[in-house]
Formats: sequence, C-alpha cells, structure tokens
Amino acid sequence: MCKSVLLNLLKNIASAEKELNAQLHSTLIEELQMKIKTITLVGCLSTFTMQTNVFAESPLLKNEQKIEFVTNSGEKTDAIEGHLMVPENRNSPNSRMIRINYVRFTATGKSKRSPIVYLSGGPGGSGIATAKWRRFPLFMALREYGDVIAFEQRGTGRSEQPQTCSSSVKIPLDERLNKRDFKSKYTSAANECLRLWESQGIDTSAYNTIQNAYDIDSLRVHLQADKVSLWGISYGSHLALAAIKLFENKLDKVIIASAEGLNQTVKLPAMTDQYFKNVQEVIDQQALKSTVPDLTALMKRVHSKLEKSPIMLTIPSRDGSKTNILFQKHHMRMLASMMIADPNQYLSMLVHMYLEIEKDNTDLLMGILQRGIFKDETLSFKLMPLVMDVASGITSSKLKLFNQQAKDSLLGDMLNYPMPMLNEFSSGLDLGDEFRQAPKSSVPTLLLTGTLDGRTYPQEQLEAVRGLSNLIQVKVKYAGHNLFTSSEEVLARMKAFLANEKVDQSTIELPLPDLSLKQ
Repeated sequence: MCKSVLLNLLKNIASAEKELNAQLHSTLIEELQMKIKTITLVGCLSTFTMQTNVFAESPLLKNEQKIEFVTNSGEKTDAIEGHLMVPENRNSPNSRMIRINYVRFTATGKSKRSPIVYLSGGPGGSGIATAKWRRFPLFMALREYGDVIAFEQRGTGRSEQPQTCSSSVKIPLDERLNKRDFKSKYTSAANECLRLWESQGIDTSAYNTIQNAYDIDSLRVHLQADKVSLWGISYGSHLALAAIKLFENKLDKVIIASAEGLNQTVKLPAMTDQYFKNVQEVIDQQALKSTVPDLTALMKRVHSKLEKSPIMLTIPSRDGSKTNILFQKHHMRMLASMMIADPNQYLSMLVHMYLEIEKDNTDLLMGILQRGIFKDETLSFKLMPLVMDVASGITSSKLKLFNQQAKDSLLGDMLNYPMPMLNEFSSGLDLGDEFRQAPKSSVPTLLLTGTLDGRTYPQEQLEAVRGLSNLIQVKVKYAGHNLFTSSEEVLARMKAFLANEKVDQSTIELPLPDLSLKQ
C-alpha cells in the first residue's frame, strides 16, 4: 500500500522545477488514540509529501509573507503567512475591523483550481495548529488540487481575539451541588464575562456562525479566487453548511467529516444512549464481554452509586498542591462526555473506570483526575467558543425533546455542556430558527461518517445533509469522530472527489477496536 502511495506522489511532483532530497522523518508523537493507524498513514505520506519541499512560486497577495512552516514533530515546508481585515459585525455600519489570519500552502498541481480552505472544529479550534499536527500529511497531499489554506476563524488561533475571561464565580469541588445551583453559577459567570468583553469595545453579538461564514467569502475575495472549496470537520462542517446556505455560488466543492447540522449544536440524549449500545456490540466481539455483558446497566449502577454516595478524593498536583473533590454523578457524566469521541484507549479507560468504581477502586479515576480535568478555579471562558454555540442555539421543539430525553438518559445534559444550559443566557445572541434550517443545495459535497462517532452521531449526520442533492457519503466502519487519519483510504476518497473522479462509496473497513485496558 505504501509503495503505491509513494509512486503516485512521485508522479504528482514530476513537473516541479526541482526536488529536494527526502529525509527520514521522526515519528509523530501520538496521543493514545489511533496510535498504529496514524503512524502508518504518516509513514506512507511523509517521506515525499512532508519532507519534499516543492514550493510552487505564487505571487504574494496583500499582507502576505513567505515563511518556513514547522510542524510539532519538526517537519518543514515553505508556506505563505497572511491576514485580512474584516468587519467585526457586517450588520453594523460603524463596526470596527478585526484581523483574520491564515497560512497558505501553495498548489503543486499543474491546473489552477479553487483554493481549499480548512475549517477546524470546536468551535474554537485553530486551523494552523491543526496543520502542525497529525493532519499535516493531508494538508500537503491536497496541494495537488489547489492552494490549501489553514484558516484561523475569527476569535481563534492567531487571529485577533479577546483575552480569556476569568470570572469571579467559583463552583466548589468539595460540595454537593444541584442542577439549579450549577446553572445559576454558570449563567452568572457567562454574563460577567460578556460585560467585560463589551466594556473593552468588543461586539459580542458578532461572534456567530453567519459572520464566521462571511469571513470565508472575504478570504475568497482576498485570495482573488472565483470560488473556494471547503474542508471541515465537526463544527467546521457546521460552518461549511452555513456557507453553503449563504453563498453556494461561491463554493466549488465541500468535504465534511463528522457533520454537525445547523440545528445540532446540541445532540439528542437518545442518540448518545444508542452510541453506548453500539459500543456494547464491539465489546461483545472480544474477551471484555465476560466482564461487561451490559455496559448501559453498568453505567446506570455507577451513576446511582455516586448519586447516593459521592466519593471524596484528594488529587495531588505536579506543583505539590492538593485538591479535594467530592466526585459526584455529574462529574462522572462529564468525564464520559469527554472520552467517547473516538473508539480508542480513552473509551477503553472509561469502560474500565466504570468497572473499578463499582468495585470501590478509584486508582484509574485518580489517574485521570490528576490530569487537571476539574480545577479548583473560578469559571473562565473564551469568547468565540462560548458565544458561537449559544448563537447557533437550538429550536424550542428540539429543546423540549432534549429535556424529555435527558431525564432518563445515560449522560443527561452533559454531552454538549454548557449547552443547552446557557441557551439564550443573554439576549441578542441567538441567530433564530431560520438559521437552523438545513441548507438546500447542489454544491458537490463529500460526507465522511464514522460509525462509532461519539460526538456527532451517524443518524443525525444524515439529517444534517438531507437537503444536499449532490451528496456522496462514505462510511468508515469503527471510526470515531476524528476520522481523517484513521485510514489511508479516507485520503484516497478525498483526492478522487477533488479530482472529479468517480468516488468509491463502499464502506471503509477498519479493524475492530480493542477496548482492553492497556498498561
């Protein structure tokens, strides 16, 4: 497989003016998730795509400069760094201007095609930071089809952004709290931060997906392109769907993974319950089945145990200090929400953590908490991720259904915390139900869906794109939320789509996830 990939890459760069000697790349430092599969992909692509520096000469645009782009693992390539100025609020005639940054990797292909703009998830993720990490080989490979732009959305990464707000509100870790107290404290802290930002001259109502999408069109104009193609994941797909709705005639192609619809900022609890049933099907195919015959029942027992008898823990920190935490049901649900995005070692740790807590063993739990998941600090917020989700909001009918399902569901209302708790916490932010209507468009769109996605569920992904008449969906069996590097075949399908070739729509098969606990 690697040999064929390398041969294709050699053909792609044959017309370049010169070719630098490839150097051995250092192995990317991976998290526990996707360890072997990611290294395989990087190994195949990096020898030529990452290390070969083919810098297609491209005229510099306004506010651009050439740079040497260096990844977290030390790979280097020539690139162009730039920025543009956009109105903070296009609905206000007196709006101040804010800076939007990007890095442009120039095209290596012969034909001139639309720039490909990468849209990070979150909201709040950095496009440039993403390009420095495990997806760097993909950024390089897609240069065959046009300039690839690591785009910093407004209020994120290197783009201009307000300072993080640390409120005066603190949620005690060593006391019992009911849901009403929780909501009251979070709402108070969010309002305090909103007032702080507004006192600094920031238009907080401008940090929404509509303004964010129009920044993409401003980037298109800045790049002097007739159209752009979009490449996004999670919230990045949410942003791409909004762009389709607002200016489809300026879009060439759209690639989205782990789709989040315009009315799906908040995911339905019943879908989360179904996800854990799907995890049980994976467990049933391995030795773990004898220990976990019913994951749902196990989780319910542990939640009930923690509700009746919370566990007082003392968590040591690296600086020598200690934090006391009364570990309760809502803490367990929060942890679970953080650990189910992908069927990797984090999910395995979660399953075994439930097993151990039921047996009154907190060793694994302590190991997780020592990473600083829960901090004895005042509540703090970044403007963009806070306001962006609140602005996208949720329809009243879906909120009603959400509240009904949350009462008896495994994770309650914790998956998208602090939404919908902070829904409409401040007037003037919500974009309204018209925004939340799904787009209808014939823009060519490729949707990549992981069957074990614990953040954006497959059923909801199809609902999100139901109005797209020129849609190709490719499922990746056993992939989770972050699926771009789960298989070499994912990139192959993306390349075929961008090349206007027939895309193989058969399911990409991954190995069964091993949910045994690794030492």
